[in-house]
Amino acid sequence: MSGSEDRELELLRRRKLLEMRRLLEAKRREAERPQKRLNPREILSRHFVGRAWEVMRAARLQYPQVAEYIERELAKLIMEGKIRGKITGEELYGLFYRLGLKVRLQTRIRIIEDGRAKSLHEKIREGL
Repeated sequence: MSGSEDRELELLRRRKLLEMRRLLEAKRREAERPQKRLNPREILSRHFVGRAWEVMRAARLQYPQVAEYIERELAKLIMEGKIRGKITGEELYGLFYRLGLKVRLQTRIRIIEDGRAKSLHEKIREGL
């Protein structure tokens, strides 16, 4: 074998080694990706704003299986890039409502009087 053939063989080996390293790196990144999908709450935490978590907690208490499914699907849609914006509590509530699930949220009515917040119960007790 001549010197030029040795160089060509060495060059081919290096290219093959570089290609194998790239494939291994791609497989490693692909193996890490499913771990991120396992925790949809982390994904949703970046997109939920306002009262979205309050609505989701109430939905989990009232409809646990459906809420878990919706969490997974929302996370999947976010990862696929089909949902890009923020998700508010009102939008999430609307989603559950359109699915026929009326999520009951705890509601408090407060009246501010003389710089003090009073509950509706206290205000009625005092007499309107």
